[in-house]
Amino acid sequence: MRLFICGKVCYNHYTTNVWESWKLKYESQINNNYPILNTINSPRDIKNLTQSEIEQLADEIRGFLIEHVSKTGGHLASNLGVVELSIALHRVFQSPRDHIIWDVGHQSYVHKILTGRRGRFATLRQGGGLSGFTLRDESEHDCFGAGHSSTSLSAALGFAEAERLNGSDAYTIAVVGDGAYTGGMIHEALNNCERNLRLIIVINENEMSISQNTGRFARCLVRLRSRPGYFQTKLRTGRIIKKIPLVGNRLFALIRDFKKLLKNIMYGSNYFEDLGIYYLGPADGNNEEQVETLLREAKKLGESVILHIKTKKGKGYPPAEAEPLLYHNLSPAGRLAPDKTFSGECGRILCSLAAANHRIVAITAAMSYGTGLEAFRKTYPDRFFDVGIAEAHALTFAAGLAAAGKIPVVAIYSTFLQRGYDSIIHDIALQRLPVVICIDRAGLNPADGATHAGVFDVAFLSGLPGMRIYIPATFEALERALDEAVTAGCPCAVRYPAGGEDPRIIDEFYSGKPAGRHVLTGRSMPGNPEVVIVSQGRVAAEAVEACRILNNVGIKAGAILLERLTPYDEIAAGLVGIINREPRKIVFLEEEIRAGGMGMMLSDALRRQGCFVNSEHIIIALDNPFEKQTDPRPAFDFFGLDAGSVARKIIDS
Repeated sequence: MRLFICGKVCYNHYTTNVWESWKLKYESQINNNYPILNTINSPRDIKNLTQSEIEQLADEIRGFLIEHVSKTGGHLASNLGVVELSIALHRVFQSPRDHIIWDVGHQSYVHKILTGRRGRFATLRQGGGLSGFTLRDESEHDCFGAGHSSTSLSAALGFAEAERLNGSDAYTIAVVGDGAYTGGMIHEALNNCERNLRLIIVINENEMSISQNTGRFARCLVRLRSRPGYFQTKLRTGRIIKKIPLVGNRLFALIRDFKKLLKNIMYGSNYFEDLGIYYLGPADGNNEEQVETLLREAKKLGESVILHIKTKKGKGYPPAEAEPLLYHNLSPAGRLAPDKTFSGECGRILCSLAAANHRIVAITAAMSYGTGLEAFRKTYPDRFFDVGIAEAHALTFAAGLAAAGKIPVVAIYSTFLQRGYDSIIHDIALQRLPVVICIDRAGLNPADGATHAGVFDVAFLSGLPGMRIYIPATFEALERALDEAVTAGCPCAVRYPAGGEDPRIIDEFYSGKPAGRHVLTGRSMPGNPEVVIVSQGRVAAEAVEACRILNNVGIKAGAILLERLTPYDEIAAGLVGIINREPRKIVFLEEEIRAGGMGMMLSDALRRQGCFVNSEHIIIALDNPFEKQTDPRPAFDFFGLDAGSVARKIIDS
């Protein structure tokens, strides 16, 4: 969810006194220019602070985050929750020698601040600036890049095993939010976790991923959380034993297994201990002193340890504490969310379709808000399924529902759909099951970088026999696509971008034209065009502008918008039917990777049908979406997809 919401939105949740006290607290810190924080340029600088200085530092960091993230946009609530944890980690361990790996990486802002990147924070999530996630190229302290959930523990195991093989005594710490445990990859890694590793797994429990956590593991954590008395007793007992002269430490090691046996009798074992991993916790993750004590104890053990802490998402900022969903990911200051978005319209349309067809069910992977399905969840709770961060399971689950006679609609971000590719091929396409995949956030998503670029789905879906791919560029087209998809009786994908409609596309392709075709000609298409630009999705607006530039320099050019891609032979036939005369150049413009994309597939279909054999064809697409943006230009400009770049490439070709 990308909303910019100022603190006043939630003002009425609080009394004036509470709000004013908060304002005075942080305004005074801003005016004092963060006296302690401004002295922190590396993790070494926090190791000798007193406890009172640490507490002040935590307050200053919260003020700094609120001040900067409100301007640049980014993940605010999750970072406010891990301030004390981040400080404690860098006080206890020696980064980068010790490896700190953040799951997803969206909660690593404090880590970035403490590792010398404070001065670049005004560039957060901007072209050429700081990444919103951990990034190996950005700092030696970012030992593993991230952006997707549930990868940290597998990576941490790799680091820990490598250090063991090297004979190193370095530690590896994986910081994993409890939401990540709804994904299967974490449990696969736990299944492979050996006891003899210097591996510390921090469960950061805040009871949320983006939406509220669901599933049996979340309930398991609730039971662990309900027994905090054991942890306090355990720490006190350990301190007493270790104070015994000469034999204290050895005696502590000898009776540790006995303590575990006694604890199991009194309190019962837990999921992690049943896997053979030493468990510490739960503890207050917003109490730096307590977290630091816990980390030091885990470090002394010298083996794989689960450290369970509980933090509050949005800690220290009352609006974010009350509405963590709203403050999960803010838009930059001044950039307001459109009144309508493709995500929201998708949810609305599905509710309408479900009212008329009781077979329709909806599935999400922990993203009911992000994918617009919250309205469906509230309207049809018995036909809505949130499976957690488990995209592969979501898709095969949908296949099972379809095989049993339902019409499942699975809404997943394009970049996360990559994680379920085998399920799409093996469980859906191969069996020709009528699953509808709503691919949200299709295309470039500049603020989140390469990890969230939805630019591969066209290529990896185009080769699947029987798969229909719809690419609506307007809400009207989205409604037609979904209406067709739920009755098609075959696997269908409906892909659409973040945000709302582009009025330039509506004016060019839809004003005064009949609906329902999959190949639409721009209304400014000349009679005998020299150049035809074929595009799909929101990049069609750049095609329209490029045609205007070309026409202004005497090159007759027109634009075509595709509402559906597959079957490509059918779309190729429709393209021929619209363009009666053979243009000199056909340009395929797309916001996806070139290899296996729309341009390659459609130009091949045209050649096989013997069409436009004398026309030169040009594909303008992404060759390297992993390329890091090095300047603050808009993403389309940087990757050469803007109208000016498109026109220049056509003229120069």
